[in-house]
Amino acid sequence: MPKMKAYDSYADWKRDQSAKNKRLIGALQRLIEATAPHLAETVKWGQGCFADGDSPRMYIHTEADHVQLGFYQGAALDDPAGLLAGSAKYVRHVKVRSAADIQPEALTALIKQAIE
Repeated sequence: MPKMKAYDSYADWKRDQSAKNKRLIGALQRLIEATAPHLAETVKWGQGCFADGDSPRMYIHTEADHVQLGFYQGAALDDPAGLLAGSAKYVRHVKVRSAADIQPEALTALIKQAIE
């Protein structure tokens, strides 16, 4: 298994992403900051992470063709828009392939639940 790349900061992690993914990350980041300005940007497990103190709440994971906005306790979130994907015990994510995939109202509702 390849070694996970290490980053000194969230800004370093974001700089290392593709131009397309940087735009999507920026849009998601602005949504998170507007909804939960108290969360700290950090890097955990090789991906962008938003934490409340020592408690990671959300992450942004990148792939070549999309980014994921993930929720560490996503299985417990109410998701009436049906955006969440995944089958792990706790974690769920929303795949974002383009800016059109970002549904601000539905994502804001998920973010608010994730920080409660």
